[in-house]
Amino acid sequence: MKIRILLADDHQLFREGVRALIDSRDDMTVVGEARDGRECVRLAHALVPSIILMDVVMPELNGVEATHILRSELPNVRILALSMHSERTIVVQMLKAGAAGYVLKENSFEELAQAIRAVAEGKIY
Repeated sequence: MKIRILLADDHQLFREGVRALIDSRDDMTVVGEARDGRECVRLAHALVPSIILMDVVMPELNGVEATHILRSELPNVRILALSMHSERTIVVQMLKAGAAGYVLKENSFEELAQAIRAVAEGKIY
């Protein structure tokens, strides 16, 4: 069974690139894309993905707030933060909000794929 992923990032070109990379894998697929935190919460309820790739800084509702809401409303959906911000305080905020992992956008897709698989297996990345 494929890992069902919802992408949440306010940059369309980034979402399109990540989607293409994910959909090229046999074991994962993108089921939806959100431009902001509010849309992510709405789509997560409608699509019930296995994992949400959550940007930290987005309009309307940021990734920390969206993660907090989603963890209380959809506790079985795992959240993996995907961000350009490496500051310890931001990483800690996301993990405290309920993210199961944190990956920097500067890393390779291979590392992101590894993180997705780990989080899908219930691990912390």
